[in-house]
Amino acid sequence: MARVRVKVCCIASRDEADLAVKMGADAVGLVSAMPSGPGPIEEPLIRQIADHLPPPVASFLLTSETSADAIADQIRRCRPSVVQLVDWVEPQAIRRLRKSGFGVRFVQVVHVEDDRAIEAARLAATEADAILLDSGRPSLAVPELGGTGRTHDWEVSAEIVRRLAKPVFLAGGLHAGNVAEAVRQVRPYAVDVCSGVRQEGRLDGKRLGDFIRAVLTASA
Repeated sequence: MARVRVKVCCIASRDEADLAVKMGADAVGLVSAMPSGPGPIEEPLIRQIADHLPPPVASFLLTSETSADAIADQIRRCRPSVVQLVDWVEPQAIRRLRKSGFGVRFVQVVHVEDDRAIEAARLAATEADAILLDSGRPSLAVPELGGTGRTHDWEVSAEIVRRLAKPVFLAGGLHAGNVAEAVRQVRPYAVDVCSGVRQEGRLDGKRLGDFIRAVLTASA
């Protein structure tokens, strides 16, 4: 099994980004305005952190925008290397964005509420560069689009990994105590963590170190 990559989400400052990189993160997630959930920061700070990151660490802009024009404007302001679409974006809009020449990759989030996520992931993979499986509930009156701290049905996630040729990120309620089993069961390209490596709202070096060691051990 290839080494499973680690994305550390909800980064709140340059210091947190530096800590994530020091501990071995392959990518950091920078959350822009959301209808709910933890970790949003202002766009000027997102751009500052994205510009600050050393290659090859990827900067993920998490956006809840769904129109190509609004997403394009955010890309221009924030200059990430990857755009994580936390709400559903139609594949044709992703195709239009790709033709705009930004040079960024697009990761479509699919919230695994039931096995209908399998078809949603297949459709998303027609245009997105990767799929991220999370545990939100976008259909609520105030949509949950991530950062819930809940796991979902990993059997559904594993089936999506088996069916897709595109990379699949696994998110949702992961921490050092369960990520090894998640890696063994789902076999994702990468795992994504937010609350599971935080203490009193701050990124915690020990928790992150334990998390990354568990991932590396499980994927060895």
